Amino acid sequence: MPNRLAHETSPYLLQHADNPVDWWPWSGEAFDEARRTGRPVLLSVGYSSCHWCHVMAHESFEDRATADYLNEHFVSVKVDREERPDVDAVYMEAVQAATGHGGWPMTVFLTPDAEPFYFGTYFPPAPRHGMPSFRQVLEGVQQAWTTRRDEVADVAGKIVRDLAQREIVRQAAEAPGEQELAQALLGLTREYDPQRGGFGGAPKFPPSMVLEFLLRHHARTGAEGALQMAQDTCERMARGGIYDQLGGGFARYSVDRDWVVPHFEKMLYDNALLCRVYTHLWRATGSDLARRVALDTAQFLLRELRTAEGGFASALDADSDDGSGRHVEGAYYVWRPAQLREALGDDAELAAQYFGVTDEGTFEHGQSVLQLPQTEGVFEAEKIASVKDRLLAARARRPAPGRDDKVVAAWNGLAIAALAETGACFDRPDLTEAAVAAADLLVRVHLDEHGRLARTSKDGRVGPNAGVLEDYADVAEGFLALASVTGEGVWLDFAGLLLDHVLARFTDTETGALYDTASDAEQLIRRPQDPTDNAAPSGWTAAAGALLSYAAHTGSEPHRAAAERALGVVKTLGPRVPRFIGWGLAVAEALLDGPREVAVVGPAPDDERTAALHRTALLSTAPGAVVACGTPDSEEFPLLADRTLVEGAPTAYVCRGFVCDLPVTDPDALRTKLTAP
Repeated sequence: MPNRLAHETSPYLLQHADNPVDWWPWSGEAFDEARRTGRPVLLSVGYSSCHWCHVMAHESFEDRATADYLNEHFVSVKVDREERPDVDAVYMEAVQAATGHGGWPMTVFLTPDAEPFYFGTYFPPAPRHGMPSFRQVLEGVQQAWTTRRDEVADVAGKIVRDLAQREIVRQAAEAPGEQELAQALLGLTREYDPQRGGFGGAPKFPPSMVLEFLLRHHARTGAEGALQMAQDTCERMARGGIYDQLGGGFARYSVDRDWVVPHFEKMLYDNALLCRVYTHLWRATGSDLARRVALDTAQFLLRELRTAEGGFASALDADSDDGSGRHVEGAYYVWRPAQLREALGDDAELAAQYFGVTDEGTFEHGQSVLQLPQTEGVFEAEKIASVKDRLLAARARRPAPGRDDKVVAAWNGLAIAALAETGACFDRPDLTEAAVAAADLLVRVHLDEHGRLARTSKDGRVGPNAGVLEDYADVAEGFLALASVTGEGVWLDFAGLLLDHVLARFTDTETGALYDTASDAEQLIRRPQDPTDNAAPSGWTAAAGALLSYAAHTGSEPHRAAAERALGVVKTLGPRVPRFIGWGLAVAEALLDGPREVAVVGPAPDDERTAALHRTALLSTAPGAVVACGTPDSEEFPLLADRTLVEGAPTAYVCRGFVCDLPVTDPDALRTKLTAP
């Protein structure tokens, strides 16, 4: 018999719908049941592409004896962290405070009032490596609950009080300036790995938001060191195993310092962010490698993550069937020399040399992750293209990794921005059209008549959970990018609608600080609030960026003031922990540069001279520049008001800081204005 998860929209919850555990989704009814029966709550949090979540599910939640014990003594609640990032954030903070570390699966025991009192992550089915078995943990918690209830209640109360007293670092009263951004760059230089690219040691994550800061800092200041760190990191990642050399797209992270062995899950947010980074790197340098990776990553998004409704799915699993019925991490992506010979015949040796496939292997059991280790030597381009096509066809015959089909608003916002800009830069209207289709889905399915945003949908059906700050901010960012690229002002209007909610429902009116959940959202034991970037921009820094861009488009002082106040936290954290507030630093670069406001007017939308000026504006590296394009009588963009043609020719106007330059009609003259200090 399926349990209560059978009617959920989350693929992760649906994976547990046939467990013998009597799961509840996160709901008031679950805690009512705990109060009614006097039982504690087991909260289990994970996500669809999490390897160890699958392992624990198979070992424990599919085990009848374990399930019977859980069903007798606990109310078991299963949460998809991607659907409920607020629940995940609150209890992860408690786990990290209590144990010094965190991760998924997250296992937390709660009172019927949702107060946590015992924590962990993965628990094995039998004692292992100093860890108790899951059954031992359950029995210990049940005994404490039964015999020492008052003590448990005291512990839970103390944890909640301690969480309430934890404050984020106090933000400064103003946005960062030249000094703080220079200090942030110095801090990044100290943590930079000059031999391998990237920052810190293993495991190594793609530093997408830091790379955006470095590119913007170079564009504004000319600092060659910033560009070099960005270039070298992008090249090392693109040549490593973290990048899918056959199908495009990036894995979640590298388990080693050299980018060789990835954790094989592929996430929408990583690939959207990195697609945009490589496009911006190409825009700054003209690098052929950056162009190839940007376009191949965009193609991966369309080929493997696009849903039938036009949105983008959340993730591909790390695990897949290795051909023997066992689910193994990386099985879809790795190769042995014999498999190359089977697929390529006489070209196998060439492929092994080109992709670094060895008899010993670079992964496990003599298997290799494909890389591009050769920095010297000449390979025939047509031959390599043929090898890649044949290997991709052979790989397609393997059992594919599972796909988490839910559409997360925030991550689709990131994909919209990336595809819109990549389409514009490389003259690929199909990519821009894909961005428009995803934006249309968000408007039709996720946005209600009051401009409130739902967090997720699946198969065109909206999910039950309210959007959080990152949803409003990242979707607004995507819509603003679409507005600049397409010249359609409706996307600016939708962004404004979302940002009005940010100002009204997510902002502390006294301090300008931002909360991850709305003022009228479900009240948890703590209202989550985290300005630091993790795998994607924090809601806080993403909102600051969208507010600043919207203000540049519209001249709205409340939006600009809110952006500047929100950036106060970057002034505090940027010099201290620059790796963890990269997007905030990138937004601060835009603020210091203006950002520049570009209005392009022409006689008709399809006029070639207008298109040349528009493209020149979009190819500018000026940090955070916004672009409006239309006819002189257009009312779609405030920036176009009172803009006239000069001697009947299409004309571009560049303004920043309440000052406008003389209009120009020549793309080269516009390019000069956009690169001037």
